[in-house]
Amino acid sequence: MIAAISVHHHPSPESVTSLMPARSRSPITFDRVVTDGAPSSHDEIVKVFGVEVAYKWVVAAVYVSALFLDILDTTIINVALPRLGTQFRTDNAEWVVLGYTISLAVWIPASGWLGDRFGTKRVFLFALMSFTVGSLLCGFADSIGQLVAFRVLQGIGGGMLTPVGIAMLFRAFPQAERAKASTVVMIPTLIAPALGPVLGGFISTHFHWRWIFWINVPIALAALWFGWRHLREHREPSARGFDAAGFLLSGAALALIVYALSEGPSSGWTSDVVLRAGAAGLLCAALTVLVELKVANPMLDLRLFGNRMFRQCNLVGFFSIASFLGVLFVMPMYLQNVRHMNELQSGLTTFPQAFGVMLSSVVAGQLYTRIGPRRLMFGGFFTSALAIALFLWIDTGTNLWLVRGLMFLRGLCMGFAFVPMQAASYSTIRPEQNGRASSIFSTQRQVGVSFGVAIMASVLASHGALRPVVSAADAARALDGVHIAFGLAVAAAAVAAVLALFIRDSDAKATMVQRSR
Repeated sequence: MIAAISVHHHPSPESVTSLMPARSRSPITFDRVVTDGAPSSHDEIVKVFGVEVAYKWVVAAVYVSALFLDILDTTIINVALPRLGTQFRTDNAEWVVLGYTISLAVWIPASGWLGDRFGTKRVFLFALMSFTVGSLLCGFADSIGQLVAFRVLQGIGGGMLTPVGIAMLFRAFPQAERAKASTVVMIPTLIAPALGPVLGGFISTHFHWRWIFWINVPIALAALWFGWRHLREHREPSARGFDAAGFLLSGAALALIVYALSEGPSSGWTSDVVLRAGAAGLLCAALTVLVELKVANPMLDLRLFGNRMFRQCNLVGFFSIASFLGVLFVMPMYLQNVRHMNELQSGLTTFPQAFGVMLSSVVAGQLYTRIGPRRLMFGGFFTSALAIALFLWIDTGTNLWLVRGLMFLRGLCMGFAFVPMQAASYSTIRPEQNGRASSIFSTQRQVGVSFGVAIMASVLASHGALRPVVSAADAARALDGVHIAFGLAVAAAAVAAVLALFIRDSDAKATMVQRSR
């Protein structure tokens, strides 16, 4: 991932120098650090291994590498849970996933402030280091308790990587190139979830489960070294004072809500543990709103929801991500539990979606400046709903090449919508607000994923489709559950399409300007 640095705009050294402040008109090398608050050109050139590269692509390379590992880690482990349960003789192997998810939830809200206060480079590299050390230790775990603890350490880093990284990326790219930056973000965001089951299944089948964690380490170390050498530091002078109440309340709210949503399908929505966690989470969320709206320098700046474009894109994002990752949860259950395929076969069947995403993301980035986000988002989510609706007719004998074709079609539709949504979300957000805005957007995404998977998992569980092996006698009932779950994904994508109609292209005009070359 690190090697994939490309230069789309290479201005002359004179033009770069003319755009820089007078005090910093000196040759730029890879170890140059821009002081906090100093303005800089979006087209700044740095030297990487002796080659001149636009700094924005340096940021993109580091961020994409880290984000790819972070998202991959949320899906690659799922296929190994039965093996881990057997290895450690436990019925609580799901805490390997829950521990990581809850740790993510605690640290996501605080990440924006931390990056603004202590510097985006420092916090991003700390997050990546935590993730790397956690991955290494997970591979050496000798008990389920150790493994869960090390997954929590991984989650500390994973929770901060995305919000801080997206703030770095959008500060490096000018608004007119937000669609290009969003295309870069789509690579790990949409491909990693599809690749995770394939890679996890391959490792589980042919190697020891410990390599599921160790595979992260060499890539993460390369990204750490590269980021330490080439990233600039950036702080926001406005980030003063630690909002302890906001940190505790927002972290507790998100962690408890995510836990309740994750536990509901297995323990039952009326069980004491789910009701208590859900009620406590909602109470903490309500207190978070009350506290953060009164604090001058909040940990989670909820006032940003007063921004029309940002608010609407968050609403669209919630339902769209619930649909997108909900299907990626349901499809393996259908393939593995109902049709008795192994993890690798299942992953290879769902993977064509990634190719559809890659193709449409590139095209969407080109169309964005001419068509705008509203029509692209509506068209992408509406056609995605139609594509998912075709899954309502699959059965135990459906040709797998048809399933692969439908997954490709769904990816093709989603790519057209996700790129403009990412580009437009921050179009009216001031640069100094990028860190806090990315925390909110990541929080919404985490809740959306948990909500979508929880609802669909509950439907599958009630129809017996979550059992590792569904018998022939129960196949029809399990298939009904799969169809209902896909129907919910259709509804979520349709809601996202309708909400996209309320987006105004005029609000995104700063990101729709074609830069002169």
